[in-house]
Amino acid sequence: MPRPVTHRLRPPRPTRRAAGAVASAALLLPLLGAAPSAAYPGPRGLKEAFAAAAAQYHVPQSVLLGVSYLQSRWDTHAGAPSVSGGYGPMHLTDARTALATAPQHGADPSDARGDDARPARRQVSRPPSDAELPARLTTLPRAAELTGLDAEALRTVPAANVAGGAALLAAAQRQLGEPLSSDPADWYGAVARFSGADDRATAAAYANDVYEALRTGEERVTDAGERVALAARPGLVPHTAQLARTGLRTVSAAGTECPSTVSCEWIPAPYEEFGDGDYGNHDESDRPTSSSIRYLVVHDTEGGWEGVVNSVQDPTFVSWNYSLRSTDGHIAQHVKAKDVAWHSGNWYVNSKSIGVEHEGFLAQPDSWYTEAMYKASARLVAYLAAKYGIPLDRQHILGHDTVPGPTTAAIPGMHTDPGPYWDWRHYFELLGKPFGAVARASGDVVTIRPDYTANKPAYTGCAGAGKPCAAHGSGAVRLYSDHDEKSALIKDVGEAGATPTTGVNDLSSRVSTGQQYAVADTWGDWTAIWYLGQKAWLRNPKAAPAAVASTGVLITPKAGKDSVPVYGRAYPESSAYPSGVPVQAVSALPYKLPKGQTYVAGDKVPGEYFYAVGFDPATHRVVVGKDLYYEIQYGHRVAFVRAADVTVV
Repeated sequence: MPRPVTHRLRPPRPTRRAAGAVASAALLLPLLGAAPSAAYPGPRGLKEAFAAAAAQYHVPQSVLLGVSYLQSRWDTHAGAPSVSGGYGPMHLTDARTALATAPQHGADPSDARGDDARPARRQVSRPPSDAELPARLTTLPRAAELTGLDAEALRTVPAANVAGGAALLAAAQRQLGEPLSSDPADWYGAVARFSGADDRATAAAYANDVYEALRTGEERVTDAGERVALAARPGLVPHTAQLARTGLRTVSAAGTECPSTVSCEWIPAPYEEFGDGDYGNHDESDRPTSSSIRYLVVHDTEGGWEGVVNSVQDPTFVSWNYSLRSTDGHIAQHVKAKDVAWHSGNWYVNSKSIGVEHEGFLAQPDSWYTEAMYKASARLVAYLAAKYGIPLDRQHILGHDTVPGPTTAAIPGMHTDPGPYWDWRHYFELLGKPFGAVARASGDVVTIRPDYTANKPAYTGCAGAGKPCAAHGSGAVRLYSDHDEKSALIKDVGEAGATPTTGVNDLSSRVSTGQQYAVADTWGDWTAIWYLGQKAWLRNPKAAPAAVASTGVLITPKAGKDSVPVYGRAYPESSAYPSGVPVQAVSALPYKLPKGQTYVAGDKVPGEYFYAVGFDPATHRVVVGKDLYYEIQYGHRVAFVRAADVTVV
C-alpha cells in the first residue's frame, strides 16, 4: 500500500475528520446536467485559437493571452483538470465533473505535532458534506451556456476552451457596462471578475498579475510543443477604477503577515482548551525573539479549499500558518509567525518553521497547479524569507517530504507531499533564485535540475496500489544501485526493511530539484552521489542533464571515526535542560555517515528544544544547548549530524 498522503498533522479525537477527506468529500456532488451539445468547428492550433476567439467575442487578443498565461502558462494538460477542477489553457472550472472521480483520502495515522513530550492522537474521516460549490468552481458550465459549445469540448479541445474563456470575459465586460473595446486597458474589471474571486483584493491581485504579464511580455513552448508569445506593452496602464463597479465584497487584510502584492485574509486557527488538560491547535510563542525561524515548509492540502479552511478552525484539529487557493492565489493566514503551528510531524522543525499549505493533491499527477497560486506562494515565501533572514535554498525552503523523521519509529509515517509533481524549478525561478550550473565548480557537488516537462519517471500508486500513474512532467529523479536502469533501486534502511518501489509515495530512491549532493563517482552518462550512506547512481546525460555542477560546503567524519550517527532533530545535550523541563532524548536514527563519504551541509546551529505541553504560554520554555549540529542533505530528506563528529572539507 502506498503511504497515506493526507497530512493533517497533530491528529484530533476520533469524532473529528482529516482535512483531505473533508475537502474531497465535500465536492463529491452529482454531475451537472449535460451542457448544450455542439461540435467545435474552430482552429486546432493554440495561436490561431486565441486570434479566432478574440475576433469572435471582441476581446483583445493580448488580454486573452495574459489571462491564459496566469491560469495555465498556456498549457493544455491534455484535457486533465487542475486541483480545483479547472480545464484547459483558460482554466474553465467544472469541479463537480472533475472531482466526482477523484480518489478518496482516508484517515491519517501520523502524529503531526512530532513531539515525544505529548501523546499522539489519530485522525478519522467524516461523512460527505452537501455544501454547494462556489461560482469560481463552475465557470465551464457558464461558458457552455454562453457559447453553445458542448461541455466535453470545452474540457478537452484547447481552441474551444479559449473560446469559452473569451465568452466569459466578454460577458463580464458587458455586465460592467463597458464597451467591447480593442484597448486592453479597458478590460481590467472584466479580468478581475474572470478570476472567480468574490472579494476585491483577490480579484485585484489577479488582474494586476495579468497586466504585469501584458507589460513585460511572455514567451514559452507549451506542454503540447507549441511556441506561444505575448508581445510586451511596457506603457500599458489599466483602468483600475473599474474594480469599484464589480460588486465584489471587501475583505480586510487586518492581522495578516503578507506582502502587499498578494491578497490575504485572517482566518485564525483557535488557541483553546477543551477539557482533560488538552488544547489546540498550535502553541503560542514569541518568535523570533525566543527562537529563530529557519525553515519554510511547503505542503499540499490533499483537499479542497472550503474543507481545509473549515478544518484549521477546529481546536481539536491541527494547524499551519497559511493556506493558498489554487483558482486565484488567494491566501488565508491562520497562525501568526511568532507562534508554532503543528504541521510538519517533526517538533524541532515545527518550532523553527512556518507551514504553507497549497490546495492540491500529491497522487494526482494531472491535477495541476495554477500559475496564480505559484506566483502568490513565491511572493509570500520571498517576503517571509526576507523578513526572517531565511536563505532561499532547498535546505531552508523544505517540502514536507524533506522533513526528517524525528525518531526511528516515526520514519515510516512521515509525509511525502507536495510530491514529485510540484515544479520546484519554476517555483525558485519565481522566487528569483533559479537553480543554475556554476561555471567554476570543482565537480565535487551537483544540484538536481532536470527539465520538468521532459523528465517523466514512471510512478505507480496514483489510482490504486501498483497501478501506473499517468506519464507527467516531474522535478524528481530516480536513483539506482549501479549505472544501469535495470539495477536495484536504492534502499532506505529507515523504512523498516521495505523493498524500494516506484510508488509515488516511496522516497527511498528519489532526489528532487534544487537538492544538492556530493559527487561520489561518474560513468559515461551516469553520476553517482553519496545518499543515505550509499553510492547512488542517477542517469545524467550531457544532452539532457538531471543534475548540474554546483558548489557547497561538504562535511565528512572526523579522522579516526569509521562512521558518525545521523539525527532527525537537533536537540540540546541533557545538561542544558533547566529544572522543570524534562530532558529530551538525543536519539540517533538508523542511519550512519561512513568515513570516506561527504554530504552537503547547510546551517551550523546549537541544539534547541521548545518545551510547550501546557495551554499557558508562561509555562513554555526554549532550551538552547552548547552542542552544535550541521543540517545535511542526507537522503531525500534533510538530517542533522553533530559538528563535533565531522570535519568540513
